[in-house]
Amino acid sequence: MSVDDDAPAVTDVFVYGTLTDSDRVASLLEEWSFGPGARLRGLHRVEGEYPTLLPGGSVEGRILRTDELSTLDRYEGVASGLYVRVSVPYADGWDACGDGDSAGARRGADDSAIVYVGDPARLGVEADAEWPNSGDFASRVRRFVAEERVVVHPEEKVSDA
Repeated sequence: MSVDDDAPAVTDVFVYGTLTDSDRVASLLEEWSFGPGARLRGLHRVEGEYPTLLPGGSVEGRILRTDELSTLDRYEGVASGLYVRVSVPYADGWDACGDGDSAGARRGADDSAIVYVGDPARLGVEADAEWPNSGDFASRVRRFVAEERVVVHPEEKVSDA
């Protein structure tokens, strides 16, 4: 086994709020890079104490690549239920490697990106902020993402800020 086999897998995270700022990310993470800009289809951004997402529409953001998910989980308040971490697939046909293979194989990653979705009730969102279905907040978000085909569409044209 080589040293690289022991390295944590780099995960793609779709970011749409404070984590789109390189200074903020650098203050939190040791190892990271920005990938392409991207659009998340099926959810839209709303403002509260911090930005979050609600069903419908789309939101622009970017791909953040890191192996430090536990740090991001702490930053987003996942343990306290402030935000939930959910996996969202990339749109069909996107070549994450850039090598002409559209099967979605990437360096130790699958064909999805992580997205953090905040609880609108806890973030003071004033818009109509109901998630469909029943159950706790995390279950409703995960069910919506799975059933409504929420997807990430990377766009190479967004610059690194």
